[in-house]
Amino acid sequence: MQYIILDMEWNQPWPGSYAAKKKLESPIRGEIIQIGAVRVSEDRQVQDEFQILIRPKYYKKLNKKISSLTGLKDAILKEKGVPFPDAVTAFRRWCGEDFIFLTWGFDDIRILKENLVLFHLPTDWCSRWYNAQMIFNAQTDGSSAQKALKTAMEMMNIEPSRPAHDALGDAYHTALICSQLNLKDGVENYGKSLEKHENGFHGATLPDCLERKVYKEFTTKAEAIEAISTTENICPKCQRQMKAQKWLAQPGHRCMARMSCPKCGGFLVRLRIQTEEDGTLRVSKLVYTGDSEASKSYDRMLQMKKTPRRHKRKAKEKVTPAE
Repeated sequence: MQYIILDMEWNQPWPGSYAAKKKLESPIRGEIIQIGAVRVSEDRQVQDEFQILIRPKYYKKLNKKISSLTGLKDAILKEKGVPFPDAVTAFRRWCGEDFIFLTWGFDDIRILKENLVLFHLPTDWCSRWYNAQMIFNAQTDGSSAQKALKTAMEMMNIEPSRPAHDALGDAYHTALICSQLNLKDGVENYGKSLEKHENGFHGATLPDCLERKVYKEFTTKAEAIEAISTTENICPKCQRQMKAQKWLAQPGHRCMARMSCPKCGGFLVRLRIQTEEDGTLRVSKLVYTGDSEASKSYDRMLQMKKTPRRHKRKAKEKVTPAE
């Protein structure tokens, strides 16, 4: 068995552009333009490398921010990039048979699977994967915070020798980190690390946040909202049932609502709803104090919805006939 340390770069259309508005057969959060990978043996020896550029099919114009971050240009991808199915074929051949994917973060495999589905390619071959951040945390400072790759390298006294925001460069640096971890133990205890991460919501400190909780295995968004509004709508202070007000949608599959407890007063609940690999929904819930900035944001949004919009009609200019 071997570990494949995987990193990718993907392009996203500029908000409001034609590509962003174009509806795809299967939704993707980004179109992959570069794959980089490093093989690490079972005894944690860094071995051979793989990299390939991909010519985008759907988001053909590189986002300026993506181009600036990665150094990639439209002309480079057009000249040296290959179609995504050909890149995947070459990558699978390089990976071999018995392997586990390790990534630095949760996004890479999810983006990979989205692209595979869009191109009608199988996804079962990338089902065995783990976020190396969780293993790193469990075997270093024990925190639930997701650390930047640069931070982890500094903690392990690893000097950068490859460019950042390059798929192979980031994969190589991640491989150096993984070579210093007990990967076998990390994989075996991954469930505990992941649970701590989810309950800690990346370990971030949020002003006026009283409670964090993760719910799983909802089948629909309506079912999730109903549960959070009723049976799971418990006051963080006295554990009494709270009453939910109007839910307001926010960008990024988020929504929020004011909650009222008969004893403790008002609170603000924010939800983030994500789709798991098995198709079920995971809901991350944050509960804020009633006078928090989050609560004030809710009040402003609610007021905007209540205020009727006034449409001004442009007066037609009168045309005076020429004498």
